[in-house]
Amino acid sequence: MSPSPTPEQLATVAPAATPQHLLRNFSIIAHIDHGKSTLADRMLQATGVVQPRDMRAQYLDRMDIERERGITIKSQAVRMPWVVDGTTYALNMIDTPGHVDFSYEVNRSLAACEGAVLLVDAAQGIQAQTLANLYMAMEGDLHIIPVLNKIDLPAAEPERHAAEISSLIGCEPEDILQVSGKTGAGVPELLDRIVQTVPAPEGDPAAPARAMIFDSVYDTYRGVVTYVRVVDGALKPRERIEMLSTQAVHDLLEIGVISPEPKPTKGLSAGEVGYLITGVKDVRQSKVGDTVTSAANPATEALGGYQDPKPMVFSGLFPVDGSDFPNLRDALDKLKLNDAALTYEPETSVALGFGFRCGYLGLLHLEIIRERLEREFNLDIISTAPSVVYEVTMEDKTTHTVTNPSEFPEGKIREVREPVVRATILTPSEFVGTVMELCQSRRGTMLGMDYLSETRVEMHYTLPLAEIVFDFFDSLKSRTRGYASLDYEMDGDQAADLVKVDILLNGDQVDAFSAIVHKDAAYSYGLMMTKRLKELIPRQQFEVPVQAAVGSRVIARETIRALRKDMLAKCYGGDITRKRKLLEKQKEGKKRMKAIGRVDVPQEAFIAALGADSPTGKDK
Repeated sequence: MSPSPTPEQLATVAPAATPQHLLRNFSIIAHIDHGKSTLADRMLQATGVVQPRDMRAQYLDRMDIERERGITIKSQAVRMPWVVDGTTYALNMIDTPGHVDFSYEVNRSLAACEGAVLLVDAAQGIQAQTLANLYMAMEGDLHIIPVLNKIDLPAAEPERHAAEISSLIGCEPEDILQVSGKTGAGVPELLDRIVQTVPAPEGDPAAPARAMIFDSVYDTYRGVVTYVRVVDGALKPRERIEMLSTQAVHDLLEIGVISPEPKPTKGLSAGEVGYLITGVKDVRQSKVGDTVTSAANPATEALGGYQDPKPMVFSGLFPVDGSDFPNLRDALDKLKLNDAALTYEPETSVALGFGFRCGYLGLLHLEIIRERLEREFNLDIISTAPSVVYEVTMEDKTTHTVTNPSEFPEGKIREVREPVVRATILTPSEFVGTVMELCQSRRGTMLGMDYLSETRVEMHYTLPLAEIVFDFFDSLKSRTRGYASLDYEMDGDQAADLVKVDILLNGDQVDAFSAIVHKDAAYSYGLMMTKRLKELIPRQQFEVPVQAAVGSRVIARETIRALRKDMLAKCYGGDITRKRKLLEKQKEGKKRMKAIGRVDVPQEAFIAALGADSPTGKDK
């Protein structure tokens, strides 16, 4: 174990480019809530880059949402010095998210590294997302350092979980480091192991400059800030750089490293991770996965970029105030820069006006984007019920791609195909029965089951994506007391018996409330939606029927009673015909009003009916 570096030794890390053999680039990968951010905090303290007075918990989680929810949403890069045997090394660490919805962040981070710290909770053991991230790192041919975290917990079982990890990656149980992100125990040994075992970055320092953009953010004052990993050559301040995919040329105003706050340097050489500022305000100029090169001596071949993520869940975003539409467009442009997995295109709804059809990687991703739009850009927005992509084949063999229930074609349908995922569920063996019951209720097909140990089971299922994007994860957690974990990947599509359920108000279809559901669930969806709207929509001067229909067949109905005025209040005494005459007059007026009146649905009703707890997500 090396001694902690002194301030004098830390001062020797010059702001000039660091030689390749002294660089180590690594990521921390783990399941959600296994202590990645806490371990990163201890590393920042051990290497001395954050002063004790500036230290706070989850230092690298910059967004309020991350700190409130206790999850990492954005991967964060930070450079730390570490002294081993009198030599100061520069460690570039990338702290990554753990939730399945943000696996694209992990994918981009791993592409900028040579090593990965596989972090496993000593109390919970290997989880589904741990396996997914591990396989991702193995595909990238990264050096993996297995680490057991939270060894200070009374419930920790390091020996048992070390045996699980060693059987998984083929190492000896005694080679697995044991650390505590809370107390800092074992962190210096881990930093030593990173220096000793993670290979130095490869790349030709003399070749034309090539740097991969792996992230970018928008700064109100400085424009687009681009995070890069330099692969070949070197970049220096004040030189002109070119983006290979867009052919755009910019002046490099500032170049530097994040340690953990931005620090300008004299340049970045091959193998280094840092940031570039060109002063460009156009957010479309900096594309994640693009290659940056020198305009004076450009590289001819771009680096292999990242695969564009395929959105799994679609939802409409509409401003509550129609005049906010341009602001929503600008806000989405800036968020797209910070979150490359977000896709969007303009859309019009009869009920909600102008908005955008957005694609997300999952329901948590949708929730986070919506919350960021509201917080960071002060927008009031309505999001429609999430849906997935369907392929509809008509009787005349024409096909339609449906991302929105309003696009579902009319007429005779030959076949509807829905996306399917291959899900991996890790659960304690006592919950196998309840997990199987949940998967079967969501139209799942079991592929197999493996016992990782006497108490832990790995189950494999194919499930329709539409069945798991809503509340499947919540149901799984509640049925297994929080012990089960889920990971999934796309696995093609399948034919299914799906129908479109329309909601009619006073005979008029409201496109925002339509949904595509399985035939067996159509009645329960229609019943739930009509009951909910009956409570949410205020009473009118006339009776309003709320109907759920499949095609022309009504499957559920509720009636919003009319507001009644007591026409007979002043009519006391006299003949009964006088009273009847007044009632008939009122009846005629109601009839005329119903013929020409339309039902105004208040925004609160849309927000409540289309919220995350929309009935499409309930157990069937």
